[in-house]
Amino acid sequence: MKNLKLVLKPMALLTVLGMLFTACSEKLEENDGQLATDDLDFTNMSDMILPVYGAYSVTYSRGWEDPLLLGVRGDDVNAGGLGDQPLFAQTDLYNYDNGFWMFNQVWINFYKDLADIINSMELLERYKVFATGQDITRADQYIAETKVLSAYQHLNMAKLWGNIFIIKTTDFDAETNNGVDTKMEVLQYVSDLMDEAIPFLPDVRPNERVDIPGGVTKYTALAIKAMANLEMENYQGVADATGQIISSSKFSLFPDFYELFKKPGELSNENLFELQFSDYNQSSGAANNHEYGPFGPANWTPVVKTADPGWGFYEPSVKFIKFMLDRGETKRLLTSVLFTPDGISQIKSDPSYATLPNFISNVTPDGDQINNYARAKFASGKHYLPSNQLTEGRNNYGSSKNFIVIRYSEILLMYAEALTRGASGTTMTADQAVNTVRVRADMAPLSGVTSDQVMEEKFAELAMEWGVRYFDMIRLNKYDELSYDGRTFSADKELLPYPQAQLDLLPLENN
Repeated sequence: MKNLKLVLKPMALLTVLGMLFTACSEKLEENDGQLATDDLDFTNMSDMILPVYGAYSVTYSRGWEDPLLLGVRGDDVNAGGLGDQPLFAQTDLYNYDNGFWMFNQVWINFYKDLADIINSMELLERYKVFATGQDITRADQYIAETKVLSAYQHLNMAKLWGNIFIIKTTDFDAETNNGVDTKMEVLQYVSDLMDEAIPFLPDVRPNERVDIPGGVTKYTALAIKAMANLEMENYQGVADATGQIISSSKFSLFPDFYELFKKPGELSNENLFELQFSDYNQSSGAANNHEYGPFGPANWTPVVKTADPGWGFYEPSVKFIKFMLDRGETKRLLTSVLFTPDGISQIKSDPSYATLPNFISNVTPDGDQINNYARAKFASGKHYLPSNQLTEGRNNYGSSKNFIVIRYSEILLMYAEALTRGASGTTMTADQAVNTVRVRADMAPLSGVTSDQVMEEKFAELAMEWGVRYFDMIRLNKYDELSYDGRTFSADKELLPYPQAQLDLLPLENN
């Protein structure tokens, strides 16, 4: 009867996908096997970490479609113009076809992950029944971690579709029979779930964790809570959550903005949530990678000649590039955009930009040459791994590159925005928060910062990252910003339509 149940129900009979890992000290490695619940000994506390490993594994193994669909509608990003995904290009133009396979695939990706994560939580609760002493504390922490991972999935789905099913248990009939929850209900659920989790989570940075290096902590939960409250326009809630992160004094900006998004920036003091991947520094054999191909240029001359190109599906917009040039940006523009010769010519064809700064080049600081290709004129530099940082013998575009989800700079800018919109905070001023971000970018400090200036700073700092720009603009009803390069945006375009495959099988009403 319900496609959601068809996808999720078998998970209730199984334990976690991919929950066997080589060692705690290694990055989490997905295993293709499944372990039946009857095979687990819930009295064996040394195995209690396995379900939480599994929850991380499914969270890390995001479909390549997920970040593309979350981000492509912003005025910072364009879809590749030519190729085999015309409905993706139409989505970028706000023309939605609910039969588009990607809508349904992303829906399934998130709900399948939720099935695994919630199943992990229930397995941990079974371990807790037999736990004593410190093992009870450890069980509570692991359960809290699954709540954070669940909240992350729910938040993304609410951003895309608005009203969705909240999934709390593996009793999927009960979860879906009453229909969807409203977007505000989902966001409040995410915020409340983080309140439940925070007391049991480690009070450290993710990169300080020893048991699961880079795993979520109290501060990841506070960040997700802040994001949910930002969507609800509860700015005091945003200021309170981000203020706790800032006042901890545990986080700082990685000094080199360019390298932050490459190997040197992995598990830095700036990252509050990071999807981790690895080829284990071996030229062959097992590897756990995100598919970065969609973000990369489809034609290049890399320093490492064997390195594969990308697909050209995700293009920084000319609007964003000109915005950055107008601001006198160097570090952030150089990092965010890979230029082709045709792209440079297109910018220069506007008389206002006929003379470009010397750093604008189709050769990256690491020497990779970006060539012309049919689909796009620019590519995302934030998803670029220089070919000279690839493990020898690994040629896939971006192989083993981590995927940063939440950065401290975003925390600072959310805090600043909340203060400029009337919230109170004693951790620092809005000026101090914004200028902390600007200093790294070699931008002059601001005084008396306004909400509009904060949003401009977010545009410059967070472009191409998880749809931050798009969701900011629809939250603020800035439809004029999204109506660019021939596009016309209106309120009815804010949310994606439910996938037709789900409408056929679920208790859904179309948006």
